[in-house]
Amino acid sequence: MTEFIILAVILIAVLWFFNREKIKQRFFPEKEKNFTIDDKFNSDKREREREIDHLLSKMGKNGVNDLSAKDRKRLDELSKK
Repeated sequence: MTEFIILAVILIAVLWFFNREKIKQRFFPEKEKNFTIDDKFNSDKREREREIDHLLSKMGKNGVNDLSAKDRKRLDELSKK
């Protein structure tokens, strides 16, 4: 009987360990912060730069030929902003 209790405690600990972020977000959600217009602009700019970097790294050695039509279109949209 004690083996089952020990096994149950270990199982609960393992499940908690792998789901701790979900548990944290459910019971302790992050509060929204008041952002200024500059903060929003800078956040959007960083996100665009990340996406551009990702698309450029996808291009690799072969250049634009490595990108799909959708990726090329998105890269053109982002580069015009």
